[in-house]
Amino acid sequence: MTREQKAVAIEDLKAKLADANIFYIADISGLNAEVTSNLRRACNKAGIKIEVVKNTLLAKAMEASDKNYEELPSTLKGNSAVLFAEVANGPAKIIKDFRKKSTIPALKGAYINEEIYIGDENLDALVAIKSKEEVIGEIIGLLQSPAQRVISALKNQFKDEE
Repeated sequence: MTREQKAVAIEDLKAKLADANIFYIADISGLNAEVTSNLRRACNKAGIKIEVVKNTLLAKAMEASDKNYEELPSTLKGNSAVLFAEVANGPAKIIKDFRKKSTIPALKGAYINEEIYIGDENLDALVAIKSKEEVIGEIIGLLQSPAQRVISALKNQFKDEE
């Protein structure tokens, strides 16, 4: 890879990172072609973009970014893939699902709405993060519950008067 190609790749990664509020870095060392293909299919089906990256280029893109990635660049060892997502727990669910059959991919780190998660031990916590839609649904359910009780009480009151 020439110096110019590296510069272009760094700028491309920097732009992707700038646009992303949610991304995971996974260790894909040891994945064979079939499993890698299955992982890509699962990601595409879930609306997650997966990209295998060179660690040095990703680290330089993070350093050049306006965002603070704290210790994330220090996790870049071995083979790395970046999973860009719109839903915070989407990549965590994919990784956990794949781990039912093996120990890889392993979570190196995640960046979720300016929060940094380092290490595979955070995977279960990341799976438990609720999506925006789930939180809105819960709030609507909570708001409807008292109103439904009032309506039910009023209906019972009118039945008693008849």
